[in-house]
Amino acid sequence: MRITFYGAAQTVTGSCHVVEVADKKIMIDCGLFQGPRLIRERNYLPFSMIPQTVDYLLITHAHIDHSGLIPKLYKHGFRGRALATGATVDLLEVMLPDSGHIQEMEVERLNRKAMRAGKKLVEPIYTAEDAFECVKKIERVKYNQVVSLDENITVCFVDAGHILGSSIVELWVREGTKQTKLVFSGDLGAIDKPFIKDPSVIDEADYLVMECTYGARIHRDKDDRLEKLRAVIQETYEKGGNLVIPAFAVERTQDLLYDINQLLMNGQLPPMQVYIDSPMAVAATEVFKRNYDNFDQETTQLISAGENPLTMPVLHLSSTVEESRALNEIKGGAIILSASGMCDAGRIKHHLKHNLWRPESTVLFVGFQAPGTKGQRLLSGVTSIRIHGEEVTVRADIRFIDGYSSHADQQGLLGWINAYRQKPVRVFLVHGDQDALSVMEKLALEKTGVDAYAPAWQETIELTPGVVFSTEELQRAYHAVAARMDSFMQSTPNQKDLERVMEQFKQLESILAKVPEAG
Repeated sequence: MRITFYGAAQTVTGSCHVVEVADKKIMIDCGLFQGPRLIRERNYLPFSMIPQTVDYLLITHAHIDHSGLIPKLYKHGFRGRALATGATVDLLEVMLPDSGHIQEMEVERLNRKAMRAGKKLVEPIYTAEDAFECVKKIERVKYNQVVSLDENITVCFVDAGHILGSSIVELWVREGTKQTKLVFSGDLGAIDKPFIKDPSVIDEADYLVMECTYGARIHRDKDDRLEKLRAVIQETYEKGGNLVIPAFAVERTQDLLYDINQLLMNGQLPPMQVYIDSPMAVAATEVFKRNYDNFDQETTQLISAGENPLTMPVLHLSSTVEESRALNEIKGGAIILSASGMCDAGRIKHHLKHNLWRPESTVLFVGFQAPGTKGQRLLSGVTSIRIHGEEVTVRADIRFIDGYSSHADQQGLLGWINAYRQKPVRVFLVHGDQDALSVMEKLALEKTGVDAYAPAWQETIELTPGVVFSTEELQRAYHAVAARMDSFMQSTPNQKDLERVMEQFKQLESILAKVPEAG
């Protein structure tokens, strides 16, 4: 058995890991690469494994850096079995078509430039329609439901406490008489988050693949974020302006609604109206409303008491363009939550354009701002910024609250490992930048006694070298690969694809070498 790290290796995005055992390939996540151009360009490369050869796809959660290349996988031939929690599938129905639409718009813009320059036109990685069709094929499973994929492979999704529907994947693989357990953390949540439960504690594992987004950081503002939010809202109200909050559509927007509702219940919210101005955020909020059974006890009790954060009386949902434009006429008394969270796309740019130049307004950031984004530039203190071709002076107050992360921080990650009754033999660290990876490699050994390693992009690691395969197992593997190649050759592959399918036979040769008597 071996594992290859096709994404989120030595970087944060593009999560994708493939476990190979006998004649089966199990893919965990298939995410979009985001960030610097050199990383984003990986999205346009052919898959390093042949999609037709992947038997199972296990999806930890709906965030695009974990799910955003699933339509591409289907588009290029994946016909295996895909599984995710029901809430994850509900969110994918919203997020993947939106991702496809964004790619179509981006390609349309690029092709206009290419036509003027006489260059070759490009195609989108996938379309909104591709995304709609692939989501229909994803099988819904429940938390803690043990699913047998075949006689040797079993999987269970347990709550990761990151976003609605997010999962830690437990995977049991049997080779001969030996069973190995692998655990994939997905994105591990922080404790005491609104709406969702805390991350599940895992008893044991042989190998752990763990994210470490914040492996080098301790979250600030966790304990007093509600008070900080109250102070910013009150300050803006007293100035007479609007509070504009750039917020990610899934989870961050709903977390803010939860806290605003807490202020409303406590009599601490001034007479301001709350607007969600993002079609995706509105759709995601509707998904939350359909998944009350996934909420934690505190939220369930609030809803039972008639204090639902998703339906509070001061809340208004703006879906249409006309409703969004109407908000630009409001001069004060509005709390506007809009995407994108880093201010580089979407309706938030309109609200910044109409409020940044007004000293009575405030812009509040509640999430990480990547270098080079408009959000990062505003936080750095620029005095003007270009929006829709117009230079806008920054006179509004710019504020930041750091307590809204959906990821476990360094303490949370180390505490989660230490909660294992039987700790893993090895931890593979993924989904982190170089600083986070190097810090966690050191701390994992010092604080938990577990050997940790951060694999390179596309690195393959043998997990069970020297395992004994029976002749019957080898025969099944040979015939399965041969059948796939026959089918593949009928599709008239190009040279690159042909080279990849030949790699399947090289893999089979490595298995045969372990059992010489099988010939």
